[in-house]
Amino acid sequence: MSQSKVDQHKKEKANRKKEMRKEKLERVAVGALGIMIVAAICVWIGFSVYNQTTGKSNNAASATESSVEVNTNAVDDYLNGLSAEE
Repeated sequence: MSQSKVDQHKKEKANRKKEMRKEKLERVAVGALGIMIVAAICVWIGFSVYNQTTGKSNNAASATESSVEVNTNAVDDYLNGLSAEE
């Protein structure tokens, strides 16, 4: 090996413990974040299912019934006019 490779190997060996500790902390942080995301999704799904089964809702519009009337007289007159022409 050349001298530069030997020097580089020595530097890597000197910092190996720090690098391994840093990598381990990163893995633990990513794992913890993943667990938190999965837990949040599970809580959200559970809350949604609970609201649907009990009939409770935060939306005031869905709590009151509403009806809509549609006047179809014009359509009926048009269709009757078509059948009368035949």
